[in-house]
Amino acid sequence: QVQLVESGGGLVQAGNSLRLSCAASGRTFSSYAMGWFRQAPGEEREFVAAISWTGDTKYYGDSVKGRFTISRDNAKNTVYLQMNSLKPEDTAVYYCAGRIGTRATMTLGGYDYWGQGTQVTVSS
Repeated sequence: QVQLVESGGGLVQAGNSLRLSCAASGRTFSSYAMGWFRQAPGEEREFVAAISWTGDTKYYGDSVKGRFTISRDNAKNTVYLQMNSLKPEDTAVYYCAGRIGTRATMTLGGYDYWGQGTQVTVSS
């Protein structure tokens, strides 16, 4: 079984940065794409970023494009989300997700495994 564990969330002031990490453990598959989603109170879960197995393909949601960067280190079974120029509207629980296979996807239903979520709060 595969477990995903996020870390790096916290409370920051607007304009500052955070880096989230997602570590996969257990019986990992030979290839898997990864993604990040977020959910604020009263809102649907929103796509943030995705990355293919090789890292050659990356997708970003419109609200974070140009500010957030997704990357991965397959030797460490870890994906990262670098969040710069944070805004109060970025406040949400951030979830790491894994998809069996090589292709990145922006669709929530396309993922097979989910982390527990980590809270990011941006104050003004």
